[in-house]
Amino acid sequence: MDDTLTFDDFLKVDIRVGTIVRAEPYPEARRPAIKLWVDFGPEIGERKSSAQITKHYDPDTLPGRQVLGVVNFPKKQIGKFMSECLVLGIPDEDNEVVLLKPDLPVPNGGRMY
Repeated sequence: MDDTLTFDDFLKVDIRVGTIVRAEPYPEARRPAIKLWVDFGPEIGERKSSAQITKHYDPDTLPGRQVLGVVNFPKKQIGKFMSECLVLGIPDEDNEVVLLKPDLPVPNGGRMY
């Protein structure tokens, strides 16, 4: 199997920067999670996501933080919560999610390239 992507394949994944505007615990989730509301700027608007990030993050400290997220996946029902984007992260040494973010503040909605 060849896993090589073309540039056109890469362009199909719409990864944008957004700012978390609201975060709440999601104790009803099968695995511990936090509900996020992320502002991806005027073109895309606010999107919701359920993220399994409870090891390193607390809902009270997340608002105002910029994150990267995929905004063109179909919506996905996570329990009683409809997730509208996928917030991106990488695993730490214990396989727990560490969120991806830009080094410097950038305008919401900027597309990764």
